[in-house]
Amino acid sequence: RVRLVETGGGSVQTGGSLTLSCEAFGDVQETPCMGWFHEGPGKGREGVASIWRGNASANYVGTFGGRFTLSQDNVKNTLTLQMNSLKPEDTGMYYCVADHTLSSTACMTAIMHREGFQMYTYWGQGTQVTVSA
Repeated sequence: RVRLVETGGGSVQTGGSLTLSCEAFGDVQETPCMGWFHEGPGKGREGVASIWRGNASANYVGTFGGRFTLSQDNVKNTLTLQMNSLKPEDTGMYYCVADHTLSSTACMTAIMHREGFQMYTYWGQGTQVTVSA
């Protein structure tokens, strides 16, 4: 069993930056694939980025790429999402996810699927990000 704990949410103005962290507890060997989802107000969950921890290969979805960067600390079992050039549409809850059933290839593609959030076994409680105009 894995527990994911997100920290780092908050409020910033447009163009600002935030750093989100996700620490995995428990059976951390069950987290070879990790990522983040975003849920805007009144909207569904969309993939942000995913990483295959074994080789640090990462995939970013749409406009999150170029502004957001994933990094990992395998000693601390922590995944970090550096968010730059934030926009009001980035407002919402950010959820850390992890899975041990996806292959390295599927780990890169599941984050882009419309219902991709259903493919991940473990979810954090989420952290709120608010970007004001």
